[in-house]
Amino acid sequence: MYDIIHQWFVSQQLSSSTADLLTPLAILLNLLIISLTLARILKWILRKWITKLVAHTQIVWDDILLQHRVFGRTAALLPGFIIAGTAYLIPQWQEQLQRLAYMYSLLMSLALVNVLLNSTVSIYQTYEISRVRPIKGYIQVAKIVIFILVGILVIAALLNQSPLGILTGLGAMSAVLLLIFKDTLLGFIASIQMAMNDMVRIGDWIEMSKYGADGDVIDITVTTVKVRNWDKTITTIPTYSLISDSFKNWRGMSESGGRRIKRALYIDMTSVRFCDQEMLDHFGTIRLLQPYLENKKKEINTYNKQRDLNPDDIINGRQLTNIGTLRAYILEYLRNHPQINKDMTLMVRQLAPTPNGLPLELYTFSADQEWAVYENIQGDIFDHLFAILPEFDLRVFQSPSGYDLKTLALKPAADLQHGISQKSGITS
Repeated sequence: MYDIIHQWFVSQQLSSSTADLLTPLAILLNLLIISLTLARILKWILRKWITKLVAHTQIVWDDILLQHRVFGRTAALLPGFIIAGTAYLIPQWQEQLQRLAYMYSLLMSLALVNVLLNSTVSIYQTYEISRVRPIKGYIQVAKIVIFILVGILVIAALLNQSPLGILTGLGAMSAVLLLIFKDTLLGFIASIQMAMNDMVRIGDWIEMSKYGADGDVIDITVTTVKVRNWDKTITTIPTYSLISDSFKNWRGMSESGGRRIKRALYIDMTSVRFCDQEMLDHFGTIRLLQPYLENKKKEINTYNKQRDLNPDDIINGRQLTNIGTLRAYILEYLRNHPQINKDMTLMVRQLAPTPNGLPLELYTFSADQEWAVYENIQGDIFDHLFAILPEFDLRVFQSPSGYDLKTLALKPAADLQHGISQKSGITS
């Protein structure tokens, strides 16, 4: 074939030296086209045939192998075998082509082993024993060892040296290399572990108070991770610190479909009381409370009748309270709010009383995770709740301010004494 192509170039009135240069290039180009085309055809056949086969089986492991694209990786080995087997067609480049084909086959084999090990972990996780005895850590160690061995083989092939010679040289230089490249080696191992565990990606919002980092990851290298903080400053973190120290990654929040709202109203406990009929009539005009009041009244009436209790007896009989009704209103308000995620936790709970009042905590998730939108949603909700508290005859607790003390000091003593007398029920 070499002579035929060479003669064809000569017949095209090209010089012998030009034909000597173009002939091996033409053969190599054709070999590459043929090998890549055959690899694509094999990959298409495997995907079509195996997909049909997997669809008709009840086992799980073949679906996992197909999901991890194991069969596609197998087809990628074909070009290396073809080039290695046909390198004799270009005698002057035969040795170099076989070496490159060998390196290519090693790298494709490494990719195949990688997806096979990933598939092994996924298959193992389908069994209950995986919760008790996980193997992911052992698989990761095996990957590191395999990556190192394949790297040595590739370097040996590139330098046309024996792998044992490279290992011997590395052993003699290991102490010096560890001292000089300590940070690089630590960062390299850390970056492999981060990639395997999918700990940090570019674009993730991470928080690491030790380094003053709170923002988006913009760059990941072997030695450093760059974080653009919310004040637009840049924090650089050693890569290995993300393995050795603790940090918070907000990616889970971003992918969950909601962002948590966890904030409390502090109610003045002196404003908590039972509901009288006038208050219940007023609550009945609030649309969100109507189903709650109807069900609650039936429940309380049934309870009092079964125990022959006087409904007006606020000590023995069951009664509605203004703060309990407020909790029910807030819960219905959140359920009907268009910007609250209804598929995630939603509750209004009463916490233990504090010197600053009775905390009534909202625990829910906004439907939008964007910071500015989230803050607007949270602000709108609490704007509404602060404004509606007087409708339930409740007050927000607030420590006395300078204005309160100033007003108290300017108030006439007679008016102050009159107010105290009225609160105490004392008449002159």
